[in-house]
Order: sequence, then structure tokens, then C-alpha cells
Amino acid sequence: MTSTNNKPTTILIADDHPVIREGLIKIIEQNRQFKIIARATEGNEALRLLTEQHPDLAVLDISMPGKNGLDIIRKAKEENLSTNFIILTMYNDEEYFNAAMDLGVKGYLLKDNAVEELLSCLKVVADGHHYICPSISEYLIKQNANLKKIPAFNELTAAEKQILKLISQNKTSKQIAEKLFISVRTVQNHRNNICHKLDLHGPNKLLEFAIKNKSLL
Repeated sequence: MTSTNNKPTTILIADDHPVIREGLIKIIEQNRQFKIIARATEGNEALRLLTEQHPDLAVLDISMPGKNGLDIIRKAKEENLSTNFIILTMYNDEEYFNAAMDLGVKGYLLKDNAVEELLSCLKVVADGHHYICPSISEYLIKQNANLKKIPAFNELTAAEKQILKLISQNKTSKQIAEKLFISVRTVQNHRNNICHKLDLHGPNKLLEFAIKNKSLL
């Protein structure tokens, strides 16, 4: 969602902790690529501002009074809002991560890393890609024994495993195609085959699987 005509990418930021919220706002305001058009201190206010302002991106605390970040995203999806969402959380938790991925969240950041990673995350998501906090990725990596419990994994070809590894690095199909000197259509065919073999359904399940098993690829 890179802005055209040099217009900045518009952002809503919602967090009920004033120190965190204002700190993140200061970071964002240092970059002219982005413009904060709305800020909220609780979930109901955030949802109202989303529907009124239609920001390009929304940075939401996963836990807020009123409505939590996931509830806001779920409601926004029901109303077909085009905003892309970034979850901000202090919870290094697989259940929250899976729920966010199922809702189509584009970015996932831990508050402990937000100061260092927020601008990188915003830029990646504004360009239409996913950004998953590296420390989350490491936490979600499964042990080798867990992966061996998935017999279908052994059915993947060497090429499919290579593509799965690149997916775990948040590479897009275009980036994978360029790296492997193949067509985007070929990459998409491999992705479809991987999903079929691993019985993965949903737009983000392949990315989720790749990140969880990153160290084993």
C-alpha cells in the first residue's frame, strides 16, 4: 500500500498506555513517509476512528479497554475496511499470534522491540508485505520432534522446501522468483502444492507454518 503522488501513508495508532502511545507517535512523526491522522486510547474509540478516517495502516494494542485489537480487526473486516493492521503486544504467545494471522494481520510486533522495529514494520506493511517481529519468529519455532509428527512434510520436494524456507523469511512470491530465477507463476504453483500436501487452508496458514518451523527448514 505504498502511497502514490508522494502522499504519506496515513496511520491510526491505538494504545491505552500513554507513555507507549506517545513514544511510538514520536518515532512515526520523524518519517515523512507516514502521517498519523488518528489516535485512540481504547478499543471502541479506535473502531469509530477507523470507520471515520479510513487510515492506510492501523497500529493496535492487542489488549485495550472496550474492544481488544483482535475484536477491532474482526469488526473492520466485517465492514470491508481496506486498512492493513499491525498488532502491538507484550504477549509472546502462540495463541494470540495464530488468531492475528487468521484475521489477516500484516504486522506483528512485541512492545519490547517496538522502538527499534516500528518504522521497518510500517515500511514493509505499507509495501503490501508481512512483517513478523524476529523475536516472535524465534519463539514460535517448533522443535524438530514436532515437525517430524507431520508425515506430509517428508513428501515435500527439495524445491518446495527451499521455497518454504524463503517464505519463512517473509519473502514475497516475486522476491522468491527473482532469487531462484523462476517465474512468479512457478512459485505460486509450488506454494499451492505445499499447501495441498500439508493440508493448509487460509491465506496466511502457509506463512504461519513456515515461521513456526523456520529453524528446521
